[in-house]
Amino acid sequence: MTPRTIAIYGKGGIGKSFTTTNLSATFALMGKKVLQLGCDPKHDSTTSLFGGVSLPTVTEVFAEKNNRSEEITISDIVFRRDLEDFPQPIYGVELGGPQVGRGCGGRGIISGFDVLEKLGLFSWDLDIILMDFLGDVVCGGFATPLARSLSEEVILLTTNDRQSIFTANNICQANNYFKTVGGQSKLLGLIINRDDGSGTAEKYAAEAGINILMKLPYSPEARQRDDSFGFAVKVPEIGDKFRKLATDILERNITPCKAAGLDFHTFVRLFGEVNEAHPTPASADELTGKKSQKKHRSPINKTNGPGTSESEKLFTLVEQLPVSEREIYRLVEVDKKSIAEAARVKGISEPEAQALLSSARSRLRKLFFSI
Repeated sequence: MTPRTIAIYGKGGIGKSFTTTNLSATFALMGKKVLQLGCDPKHDSTTSLFGGVSLPTVTEVFAEKNNRSEEITISDIVFRRDLEDFPQPIYGVELGGPQVGRGCGGRGIISGFDVLEKLGLFSWDLDIILMDFLGDVVCGGFATPLARSLSEEVILLTTNDRQSIFTANNICQANNYFKTVGGQSKLLGLIINRDDGSGTAEKYAAEAGINILMKLPYSPEARQRDDSFGFAVKVPEIGDKFRKLATDILERNITPCKAAGLDFHTFVRLFGEVNEAHPTPASADELTGKKSQKKHRSPINKTNGPGTSESEKLFTLVEQLPVSEREIYRLVEVDKKSIAEAARVKGISEPEAQALLSSARSRLRKLFFSI
């Protein structure tokens, strides 16, 4: 039987290893043979799974074996833990990576998978392989499960802060990209860890069309168990949630998402108004202290005399816009009407009005900084 492969991605420090470890423990408690694969150079994914023991990594063992011209074996890199009341042992592997500053972590991931594939990883007698992946490193190595379809399914992990949601969105976009070039990994959905009830991640998921698989509240007791290398699923309110998720996964009750991820502007608008202003360029003079050899060209419109303000320049440039863009721009930026109001005035739809406004702003930026 081919093992079910699931990659769990998320920003560093938000609880990926916590989530992966407790999902592994839940599957084992349900009688499933599960392997947890740590895919982070820090090689700490399986520490709690093994009661605080740090496993030798594929990277380390392979280097040692290679130096002695010896073949690496399964027993060199795959470890098991037998636990009381668990009907199945839990298996663990850490890919590892180079020491800080001494190599590419992504390359270590690729090399580690090469070793495991040669040892027959995907034909082992397992039910589930859970891959614990760092999501905020964008180099190709960390996208290996998606690029090579090594993971049948993908789960995103986030909290309710913008940066962790941004990372989840990046992974969603990456998975969608690989689908366009033959990738087969399916996005199951999103887990919200340390849920504070703010609804921020849920708002993103609704906009992006991503399933919410599980919401985990912050639990001091669960945190204490994790810090002491125990299992948070021993806490009833946490264990119940993990059992439901594990059951839904095993019984294939989750319909994969077709989400492509949100573009940057759509994403940031979830958190407030977007500043459309063009950044002010720094001059060579102010940074080098040297006078430029070229005569400085004034940003003032050639049709206006010296001393003309930027607002007067902008007003002049607005007149150069196509009529439809100019009218919408004036309604919104000068008359301070909303997009909905401007659309009603012009007798067009809101999306059409928004498109005209965006085009006007883009055209004005190009005109303003080309003079």
